[in-house]
Amino acid sequence: MDSEPLDLAVESEQQQLGTLSRRRKTSFAGDVFKLVSGTTVAQALSILVAPLLTRLYAPEAFGLLAVFTSLTGFAGALGCLRYEMAIVLPARDEEAANLLALSLGLGLVIALASAPLLWVVGGPLLRLLKAPELGPYLWLVPVVVLLSGMFLALNAWNSRTKHFGRLSLVRVIGAASTHAAKLGAGYAGYTTGGALVGATVLGSALSTLILGYKIWREDATLFWRSVKRSEILLALRRYAKFPLYSTWASALSIVALNLPSFLLSYFFSPTEVGYYSLGYRLIQTPMVLIGGAMAQVFLQRAAEAKVEGKLAPVVENVLRTLLLLGWFPLLLLTILGQELFAIAFGRPWAEAGLYTQILALSFLMSFIGSPISNLVNVLEKQEAGLYFHLFQVLSRLVALGIGGKLGNIRLALALLSASGALGWLGFCLYLAKAAGASWHNVRGAAAQALLWGVPILAGLALAQTIGKPRPLVLILLACAGTALYYGLIISHNRPLRAVLSALWREHGIPKNGQEGGPLDHAL
Repeated sequence: MDSEPLDLAVESEQQQLGTLSRRRKTSFAGDVFKLVSGTTVAQALSILVAPLLTRLYAPEAFGLLAVFTSLTGFAGALGCLRYEMAIVLPARDEEAANLLALSLGLGLVIALASAPLLWVVGGPLLRLLKAPELGPYLWLVPVVVLLSGMFLALNAWNSRTKHFGRLSLVRVIGAASTHAAKLGAGYAGYTTGGALVGATVLGSALSTLILGYKIWREDATLFWRSVKRSEILLALRRYAKFPLYSTWASALSIVALNLPSFLLSYFFSPTEVGYYSLGYRLIQTPMVLIGGAMAQVFLQRAAEAKVEGKLAPVVENVLRTLLLLGWFPLLLLTILGQELFAIAFGRPWAEAGLYTQILALSFLMSFIGSPISNLVNVLEKQEAGLYFHLFQVLSRLVALGIGGKLGNIRLALALLSASGALGWLGFCLYLAKAAGASWHNVRGAAAQALLWGVPILAGLALAQTIGKPRPLVLILLACAGTALYYGLIISHNRPLRAVLSALWREHGIPKNGQEGGPLDHAL
């Protein structure tokens, strides 16, 4: 009888070790591929339907949607007070289940609290943002806040259980339903900002419900057995640092992200916001796809390399890869953005192309800096991340404020681009130095990119200025130049070939139960 408690303790410990062992067997590159594949399809749908939507809806409609998503984005992302970030940490699934319950409960509380707040400040806020047309749809804000908080929590649980294929499927279904609703409403004659808002809420609701159903069907027994009020309160205290610290950094990041939509709406009109929104969304699509995957890969490899004392080479390799991948298409947009947008979306949208030309430099530095910013967690320098996000908010306020007061939106965007590029450059320099990386070792990649890219870009600029080719010819020339650049880069850069192979193909999944893969060796 005396040995029974000891036997139970040993059995419990073995169960925990078994859970950890199963997690280690998963291929990192394979998981990244699953996430990237779903995101690729979802983003491809966005690109394919964009020319149709821009011919159905006026810029004002997209501007109203941008204001609505800005209103809901902040509260939705913080709806769980960042407790969802802790769901992946506990060794015991029972503790994680209580964190999930805590996150969902906080999401509901914050959504309910936002309703009376909007009742009081909603009208004045919309007048301040020059978007009174959103008044009839304010009741949807608490709904979206709830859906966003639920999705964040469910997504964290899904990551813990490593069902990345399921998440990819949910992303595709959500994107497909959103775009189908937008097109259906548009062809039915409902070409207002409200139709875009309703379609977006529908897609979000469908994604959240499907993910929640899948998780409940598989783990309901665990939830019923594990979730207790005392355990939820224990989790509330145990992970109190997440709302105290991570919330502030996330809040500043969201404020910086949404400031342009708010301030452009305040100083100018929904039309200008619509131009900005379309350009920003289309440029962010490939940046999020490639940069987001690289960020996940880099975080894993950097954490491992720090333990091994090999962090500097990993940082340098990732910087080289990001530079080689990102600079050419963004500089191409700087040269041909206005013409390409006019061809793809119609002449009224040429102004959106001009906005992307102005913002391209900032986009490039953000593409390079976003993955590198994961060093904040690897090096335990969260305060640096907090200061950086604070700088982003203040610099954007100043840049947009100056341009807005002068009534010059192009000046506002130019100042926004310059401040963003300088901020990301300084942040990258600081983190690279803290990791022991040398920019001297990255210069070779920059020289290689310039050697092959500049002549191609110069030829395209010359053809556009002097030859005045037809729209279809210009697009074909731009595609051919891009293909030539990447062909040269990939053929002459073996580590980049290995990284792309691991990201885009499942060959990164280890064979015979071995860990690692091409991506691990490349980095």
